[in-house]
Amino acid sequence: MTTAATAEPVDLFVIGGGINGCGIARDAAGRGLSVRLAEMNDLASATSSASTKLFHGGLRYLEYFEFRLVREALIERETLLRAMPHISWPMRFVLPYHEDMRFESATPTSRLLARVMPWMKGRRPAWLIRLALMLYDGLAAREILPGTTVLDLAGTPEGAPLQERFRKAFEYSDCWVEDSRLVVLNARDAEARGAEILPRTRVVSARREGALWRVETQDSETGARRTHLARALVNAAGPWAGQVIQGVLGLNAQDNVRLVRGSHIVTERLYDHDKCYFFQGSDGRIIFAIPYESDFTLIGTTDMDHDDPATPPECTQAERDYLIAFANRYFRRPIGPEDVVWTFSGVRPLYDDGVSSATAATRDYTLKLDAAGGAPVLNVFGGKITTYRRLAEAALARLAPHFPGLKGDWTAGVPLPGGGFPVDGAEALISRLVADYPFLPDGQARRLVRAYGAEAWAMLGAARGPDDLGRDFGAGLTEREIDWLRTREYARTAEDVLWRRSKLGLRLGADQIAALERWMAEPRRQTAPAAAE
Repeated sequence: MTTAATAEPVDLFVIGGGINGCGIARDAAGRGLSVRLAEMNDLASATSSASTKLFHGGLRYLEYFEFRLVREALIERETLLRAMPHISWPMRFVLPYHEDMRFESATPTSRLLARVMPWMKGRRPAWLIRLALMLYDGLAAREILPGTTVLDLAGTPEGAPLQERFRKAFEYSDCWVEDSRLVVLNARDAEARGAEILPRTRVVSARREGALWRVETQDSETGARRTHLARALVNAAGPWAGQVIQGVLGLNAQDNVRLVRGSHIVTERLYDHDKCYFFQGSDGRIIFAIPYESDFTLIGTTDMDHDDPATPPECTQAERDYLIAFANRYFRRPIGPEDVVWTFSGVRPLYDDGVSSATAATRDYTLKLDAAGGAPVLNVFGGKITTYRRLAEAALARLAPHFPGLKGDWTAGVPLPGGGFPVDGAEALISRLVADYPFLPDGQARRLVRAYGAEAWAMLGAARGPDDLGRDFGAGLTEREIDWLRTREYARTAEDVLWRRSKLGLRLGADQIAALERWMAEPRRQTAPAAAE
């Protein structure tokens, strides 16, 4: 098998096509660096498509005294909303209260209260929740998101789905985000600024050669190999970061990744309003119940240690039953396994800080720069989706000494593809799309704006009727849209389209999915031999 060599070195080679890798690639390209990114599978194929899909400060992290992380995330919420109002929007969170709520025993707050107020016996009192929410509202200035209010649940839409014992709730603000679309849009913007994005490209090895890294990659589909030279390397491989350090880079670093599995279940819609519930369990843990894809409810997440990144994470029966039982302690109408229409699970690659509990492991990011052997490598550990942009800025700050004259921070508020309209402008955009393309059903127009924003017009082009959009594979997914996803958004399989670029897999039957896979595979079969030569 021949190996194609790349003669000219790039400034930065990024390993990993999740949100951290794509965010760093975008930031670096916008500063004028030449960037190449390799992802062994599809973009956002692991952790970054399996989150709880929230931009949030992390209310529960206050119990661990992670004030810097919470403040940074709270500030980021509105910065990110302005940059991507099509794929992110404000959401109100309803936190029902009852006297039996308990702390997770490992939190610093629970240990402190056990010493000064032993009569509380681990209970989480209402005054402490209110104090935490006051701090949550006050740690960062807000211009878009409203603050906390207290709800009387009697006779309200928020109280209707809940058991009668819940009479009071706190309501606060955070945000929804389409996580895997966020990754793809960062990759697209990086490419528009000069980066080269290489999905389905595995990094086989990387070795220092003086002031450069020599990186060997292999196309996961064709087997073709390629050699790259880079002045600096970023290891943003997420759950595989430890394996990259030891196996790909051949380094003996002491830093480790702690893999924590988070599982979710999806049911048919459990209530009529558009707010999220924040449920607290008798074990001190919390879960969310969130309106999802118009007709569903998303419930999660769990925190379980996961031993091997090579083992695909799956929602176990025990995790499914745990989430069902948790929700049933709150909802008036109980749910069972038969109500679950889909499950998904992801592995959070947290920095191993030595704590005993998966729940207590820090969600903050840690950056480790190794330049002792010549060309620098930056290893990225942990992080949460809300702080990906700040993580990228911090990564470039660590690399800046190796690139004299590097431009400064620039990404705050700069729109991602399809953005560039007001935070509250999605409804007006939907109305305009329906006016310009009157043949579109309202639901399809809404989905297109929420996926593509202002780029929906570029995708639909001069279409004047449904036939102009080509074959409909179901749920309004047309040949025109699939062509856009393949040529603009790196999609190659039905799974890429149905579970990452969209969640239309919830609406298509097995026969429709098989037909889409066959249709998408045909161009790959025609081009694969040429690509392998």
